[in-house]
Amino acid sequence: MKKALVTGSSRGIGAETARELTRRGWHVTINYLNSEAEALALARELGCPAFRADVSCPEQVRAMFAACGPFDLLVNNAGVAWAGLLSDMTDGQWRRLLAVNLDGVFHCCREAIPYMVSRKSGCIINTASILGVSGGSCEAAYSASKGAVIALTRALAKELGPSGIRVNCVAPGAIDTKMLGALTDDDKAALVEATALCRLGSAGDIARAIAFLSSEDASFITGQTIGIDGALVI
Repeated sequence: MKKALVTGSSRGIGAETARELTRRGWHVTINYLNSEAEALALARELGCPAFRADVSCPEQVRAMFAACGPFDLLVNNAGVAWAGLLSDMTDGQWRRLLAVNLDGVFHCCREAIPYMVSRKSGCIINTASILGVSGGSCEAAYSASKGAVIALTRALAKELGPSGIRVNCVAPGAIDTKMLGALTDDDKAALVEATALCRLGSAGDIARAIAFLSSEDASFITGQTIGIDGALVI
């Protein structure tokens, strides 16, 4: 039985990824922090376990792996955003964003890797952002955190490749999820206009790319950051 953990999977990209992986035969564990009702509903829909854990807390991550692991596939999808001038950001806001977006990836990878190494196989897929490639005005901290995830992905691909473990990254562009909820209709229209394919992406667009990267069809792909952004950034 192939086992997968998708962090931050109660809704949006994470939920669609859990659905897509389940359709492809993976036994998925859903991870959530705040959206309990949505997570439990998805768990019932897919017939899979859901585990509440804050990925920024190593003890909670360790407990999740002990209860539900080990995993053949790790999808590090949990993340938070913050928009505004960097000069207006508090120390607490900066630390919380990095704790979830970067420390969370570290904590989960650290727990997942030993089993994968022992099996000489495994797959890790990290959800970054196209802003980790290009940077974004008024999203400097978020861009920095996702750029760090991309760098970590590349380094781990080199470190773990000899053990048969692939590590890749997806970098979504403007995706029509609740994370865009703070944008006005005019803001969304501007994003659509800036995107060559003239639309927002969907959570399913990202989920299908993640499912591909987890498959044998991608067996020679590692260390890559796949931009899924409709050519918003080239």
